[in-house]
Amino acid sequence: MIAPHPTSRPTRVLKFTDTLADINGVCRFIQNTAQTAHDTGHDLCVYTSTRLEMPKVDGVRNFTPIYARAMPGYETLEIALPPALEMMRAAQDFDPDVIHISTPGPVGTVGFLVAKLMRKPIVGVYHTDFPAYIDELFDNSVCSALCRGHMRFFYKRFKYVFSRSADYAQRLVDLGVQQDKLVRLRAGFDDTKFDHTLRDTSIWEGYGLKNDSIKAVFCGRVSTEKNLPMLVKMWPTICERVQAQGREIELIIIGDGPYRTEMEERLKPHGAHFLGFRHGVELATLYASCDFFVFPSTTDTLGQVVMESQASGLPVIVTDQGGPKEIVHNQSHEYSTAFVLPHDDEPQWVDTIVKLACDDELRSTLGRNGIELMKDHTFVASFEHYWSIHEAAAAQAPA
Repeated sequence: MIAPHPTSRPTRVLKFTDTLADINGVCRFIQNTAQTAHDTGHDLCVYTSTRLEMPKVDGVRNFTPIYARAMPGYETLEIALPPALEMMRAAQDFDPDVIHISTPGPVGTVGFLVAKLMRKPIVGVYHTDFPAYIDELFDNSVCSALCRGHMRFFYKRFKYVFSRSADYAQRLVDLGVQQDKLVRLRAGFDDTKFDHTLRDTSIWEGYGLKNDSIKAVFCGRVSTEKNLPMLVKMWPTICERVQAQGREIELIIIGDGPYRTEMEERLKPHGAHFLGFRHGVELATLYASCDFFVFPSTTDTLGQVVMESQASGLPVIVTDQGGPKEIVHNQSHEYSTAFVLPHDDEPQWVDTIVKLACDDELRSTLGRNGIELMKDHTFVASFEHYWSIHEAAAAQAPA
């Protein structure tokens, strides 16, 4: 760790993000960062530009976009053209020591320009694997090459780049980011909200579910890059095999996205329930009241939802691709919390889901272990690490 040098004032950080009002793990991380900074007396301000309804978070300023529209392939998200000059003037008034860029979109680009004009060091987090999303959604080699070229240009000028996992640290190196600029951000989630004690199976009647069924849950963007087509293909077989053992299983999908309509249609006869976006205490209660968490994604840099579900007492099933496998104890660990499975081995996924559904003692053991594991992943500890890197960047900046 690089120790910051004393300065004439506490470090002041200005953060630019294109995504803040959406419902996903990245947004929750940014919102938690802003609120934690405010609550602990750190000087952080977050700039964004969106038409979406903003969450009530201290230290956030939303600039009305010049133009905004739904993002191609993601009707639930938007892409906005921010008022660049207004944001630049506001940034000058704020007088930051460090510019933090969360996203390489239009707002992030304004932040990039502000940093260059004000000669401030740039720190950022590689939250989203955009090249992988482009590959999955558009299957176009030209678009993929352009995206990788933009990412390479964008991140190579950062002082430090946070990676959410070791897996994605290597991908950043492949994009041209120097090894000495990479920092593995300590993983953390909002441990004040997600808790196993919120379990309340009586809630299910209000959602049209059965009280006595086994409930598997997925939470996140309902999109193909989350590998959900594999889950759709497997689910009828899973239902049949669980029923053959005298049990009943239902699938809970929390979130929304471009794949929802097709997924909902295909799973309608097979005990799947789509709840859309859920927030706050309701979301935490839904987690805790399910029986295990299924996350087949291969493109997540960390998987905030995986930490939240483990804290809620749920065993989890994740793939061997991306960041989620690094925040669980797999089946070979003495205190296993999860199954880490090959991302393309459908028979093994079916067998594991059926096994978890029909083995109450196994679910209980893995769930207890997950609760204990997540005690080491508080958001306050993550934020302290996050802030120390910004202090180091400020200390090393030329006068």
